[in-house]
Parts: sequence; C-alpha cells; structure tokens
Amino acid sequence: MTKRLFSVPYFLWVGLFVVAPLILLLWQSFFNIQGQFTFSNYSQYFTSSTYLMMTWNSILYALIITVVTLLISFPVSYVLTKLKHKQLLLMLIILPTWVNLLLKAYAFIGIFGKYGSVNSFLQFIGLGRPQILFTDFSFIFVATYISIPFMVLPIFNALEDLDENLVLASYDLGATRWQTFIHVVWPLSLNGVRSGVQAVFIPSLSLFMLTRLIGGNKVITLGTAVEEHFLTTQNWGMGSTIAIILVFAMMIIMLVTRERKVGS
Repeated sequence: MTKRLFSVPYFLWVGLFVVAPLILLLWQSFFNIQGQFTFSNYSQYFTSSTYLMMTWNSILYALIITVVTLLISFPVSYVLTKLKHKQLLLMLIILPTWVNLLLKAYAFIGIFGKYGSVNSFLQFIGLGRPQILFTDFSFIFVATYISIPFMVLPIFNALEDLDENLVLASYDLGATRWQTFIHVVWPLSLNGVRSGVQAVFIPSLSLFMLTRLIGGNKVITLGTAVEEHFLTTQNWGMGSTIAIILVFAMMIIMLVTRERKVGS
C-alpha cells in the first residue's frame, strides 16, 4: 500500500508532463493553419526538400557533436579514474551544467564576437579579426562544450565499475595497451558510452537556442523550424508535426542505444 502511495506523484508527473503534451502534439499535428483536420502536414514534411534538408542537417550536426564529444570525453573519463582527487575533478567538469544555458550562450557570443577575446588575441598575433561567431565551427564548439559533462559522467561511472583485474590479466596474457583497450576496456564501458550518446545526441537533434544565438542563419535545423512555426508563423500544426517526428527519432535512438548486458 505504501509503495503504491509513493508511486502516485511519479505517475502524475509522467501523465501531466510527458503523456499529455505528446497527445496534444499528436492531435495538433493533424490540423492545418486554418484549423481544418488534415494529413497534409505529414505529406508536406516528407515531400518538401526544405524539411528533408533540415532533417539531414539536424542528424549531421547531432552526429558531429556526439562524435567530437565522445572523442574528448572518453580519454578525460579514463584519466579521471586514475587520478587521486577524481571526485573533485569530476565535480569541476560537471559544474558548468549548473549555469543557465542562455547565460553560457551569451558568454560565448562575447568570446567569439568580432571584438571578443578570441579575435582580440588573433589580431594581436597578426591574424586579423576573422568571422568566428555565426559559423558551423562556433556552433559545434559551443554545443560540444555544453555536452561534455553529460558524456563524461556515464562513461566515468562505467570505467569506475570496471574490474581492474581483467585489465591486469590482459597484460599478463601478453596483450598491448591498445589490444587491452579494444578487447577489454571498450566493450565493458559500452553501456556508459550508450548512455552518454543518448544524453548528447538526443538533445543535439532538436537544438534551437544555440542555433539562433551561436549559429545565426548559417545553422538551420528541425529545432529552429519548430520554433519558427510556433512563435513566428503560428502554424502550430506543422510545428507539432515536426515535433512528433523528432520524438519518434529520439525513441529510435533510445532503442538502438539501449543498455545491454555484457556479452549479449
């Protein structure tokens, strides 16, 4: 009885803030801008080269951000597990997540702006003031920076749970460091990697604030399309359609990267 009572807030939360919004989005996706019931939103999405290009851009940017974040986070996590004050250093890595995303975006606008600190340094060494802000590079750099803590934490936990005796046994059998990493460390840390990929790829797929503030008009994704339809064109049906497609894409990613038992 007590267990059921404590589960009530959980089901209320899921019902009100997960299920209900999804039902409303799905319902709204079947209405056009005039409020008429239609399937044209979905047909327009799948036949429009603009929306398909936005879809490709969203997947490509999310993939690049995830790969770059993983390439940075895995070595960092591995080194952290070998250090003496690893918990303190891990907290320092996670610390930026406590700062509001909007504040971090504006901070990078100041850093990458025409008269920002980066361009001031480049001018000082004789390279002038190149356009850094509102480029693909600045968008990927900032998105990667923001995503690193979400990748580091699950990988760090997976590496912490790794039995060191397995690594030592690999060395005793004559394996090199690279062979040990490929055949022992990497497979046993895959669940952490999968969790990190979920935590980075899924939000990156629907970014809209960073695309506007850091990418400018150079970076166009499905997230910006949803924002545009809801806030500018007031075409809530099309915005809901894109949002539903994003939800299904996220569900597929979660299914593909779901946690698996070692050896399965």
